[in-house]
Amino acid sequence: MISLLFSKTIKSKTMETARFQSLNKVIELISVDRERTNILRKPEQKALAFLVQRIPSWIGSDMLTGIGFGGNILTFSSFLLATYVSTPYLLLGVLGYAISWFGDSLDGRIAYYRHKERKWYGFSLDITVDWLGVILMGLGFVVYTEGPWEIVGFGFVVLYGWEMITTSVRYKVSGKYSIDSGLFGPTEVRIIISLILLGEVLFKGSIQYVSLLVTVILLVMNIIDTGKLLKLANEYDNNEKKKNKYRKIA
Repeated sequence: MISLLFSKTIKSKTMETARFQSLNKVIELISVDRERTNILRKPEQKALAFLVQRIPSWIGSDMLTGIGFGGNILTFSSFLLATYVSTPYLLLGVLGYAISWFGDSLDGRIAYYRHKERKWYGFSLDITVDWLGVILMGLGFVVYTEGPWEIVGFGFVVLYGWEMITTSVRYKVSGKYSIDSGLFGPTEVRIIISLILLGEVLFKGSIQYVSLLVTVILLVMNIIDTGKLLKLANEYDNNEKKKNKYRKIA
């Protein structure tokens, strides 16, 4: 009896180890072209590795991109409903961000998992849809707020666009694609904005001041990231000059 229980325990641990190793292999596969530095990268990668194995085969990358953009439309609609109907409709924006995360995070990962990746097509489509989503969010904020606070929504769109340009240029310079700004990535940003929406429902008017704070933080992060990018670009320029100098000597 004891030996039987011991055998079952060993078998259970072996199966658990096999599943864990399998999950690690999936994480490695779907993260092959993307360097992540965000706070939630480990649980997020595990969640994505879990989901890509369970999404039906008839749901492809483009459909997931469409689902993600649908989440952005829902978030924009939540601002409209909150403005003209009732503030609690902002909670639909939280659902919109969850849907946006699902589609936007999985569209490229599912392609790599299924070995159907289209690197440049996916990059071009992803960054375009992301930009349209940011515009919708900023526009929703402008509709919801009044007076000089509208400039905060405009500022957020401009600064997020700046970050997207920095990300794209860094990819061009280094050949490495990273969607994160230090410890913060799109997932953290969605969570922060969702908390802001929740806070506005509970404490009406708080969205203005908190959004201003987030916009200022984004400005500081952009300045830091741009400084790092310029330093990196300068290093690459110096390395190219050295290579060209050696070629001329040779």
